[in-house]
Amino acid sequence: MDLQLGGKTALVLGASKGLGRAIAAALAAEGAEVITVARSDQGPEGALAHIAADLDDPAAPEAIIAKVRATGRSLDILLLNAGGPPTGAAATTTPADFAAVMPRMFDAQLTLAQAFLPAMRERGFGRIIAVASTSLITPIAGLVLSNAVRAMLASWCKTLAAEVAGDGVTVNLLLPGQIATDRLSSLHAGMAAAQGLEKEQVTARSIAAIPVGRLGRPEEFGDIAAFLASPRAGFITGSAIKVDGGQTVTL
Repeated sequence: MDLQLGGKTALVLGASKGLGRAIAAALAAEGAEVITVARSDQGPEGALAHIAADLDDPAAPEAIIAKVRATGRSLDILLLNAGGPPTGAAATTTPADFAAVMPRMFDAQLTLAQAFLPAMRERGFGRIIAVASTSLITPIAGLVLSNAVRAMLASWCKTLAAEVAGDGVTVNLLLPGQIATDRLSSLHAGMAAAQGLEKEQVTARSIAAIPVGRLGRPEEFGDIAAFLASPRAGFITGSAIKVDGGQTVTL
């Protein structure tokens, strides 16, 4: 299937590793021109441009917007992706803890989308995809910051989807389950330390709960994002799509 992404320009956040890098690679492989954003100075190979920015910095979104516009490209695809926050319990997580993660997990996403939306609507084509988590369906113990802030972003995306659908702009969420990334490895290590286990034991237990019997591959996730970003997916909007090997027990 030709995804018809040739000539499209995408901005991918968190593109130096993990899911963001896999998405950037998938879009580029389908012919899109990809502008990547990450904290590191070095972006993935093949990117049209790379922007070094730390989304924890409240000034980062405006700097990213300026650098994208300086390329002279009109953005067609915006991939919202932020690193996961620290672990924590609901009973002890404070307002200050939430405030510390809001710049990268919500404020930056909102600012970037609102900056590039008008041109997308005017041209009659746009794709906004947010990487969230299956915690939107079943909150994950010990990840209260991620559970709550991602739910906030999801509700905003769902509301936005209805507002812009008539202008050819779709807004969707991708919900990764347990995919083999550095983030998942770190979470498993933390769980192992807390429970007095080896990390390999935690990983094996996690895999046992996935019906397909393995962790997901970042490349699989990237391929799904590329489809949603394409003109082929124009009738999908306001949706949250699980990529979890069947682990989530609800539809």
